Amino acid sequence: MAYRKLGRTSSQRKALLRDLVSDLIINERIKTTTTRAKEVAKLANKLVTLGKRGDLHARRQADQILRNELATVEETEEAIIVESVVQKLFNEIAPRFETRSGGYTRVLKTEPRRGDGAPMAILEFVEEVNFDEAETEEEPEEVAENSVEETEESDEYYSFELNNTMTHFL
Repeated sequence: MAYRKLGRTSSQRKALLRDLVSDLIINERIKTTTTRAKEVAKLANKLVTLGKRGDLHARRQADQILRNELATVEETEEAIIVESVVQKLFNEIAPRFETRSGGYTRVLKTEPRRGDGAPMAILEFVEEVNFDEAETEEEPEEVAENSVEETEESDEYYSFELNNTMTHFL
């Protein structure tokens, strides 16, 4: 077989996968069993590929799989903006992975579930790293390190908090 049956009938399995992949798109991270996470990851990767295509036929194919549920509701001064799961997939998630050709999700194994000991995992979308932004983030850290060194060199005044009371040393 090319898929896992997950101990369910075909209609129950389809409903389970639809719910989990919809929740993944809404929350961008879910915690579930490892076998379910691996199956949902395959379906989520296919849906992101449909989102990258972006045409009407791809939207209709994604609409067949995903639940008709609200992903976000934002209230502005002029209007209330309501976004469905399909809209979030095509407008927010798929554009994030334009340069990536696959592997949009990752499965991180965690500790076993308490009670029955089932292996658990966190399924999440892989975040795209923009190296230009990473370089700009490192520069302020260097400035912060210099300011810490300057305060350590001036040994005039130190204060420590012990047992919720402030103690001052000269």
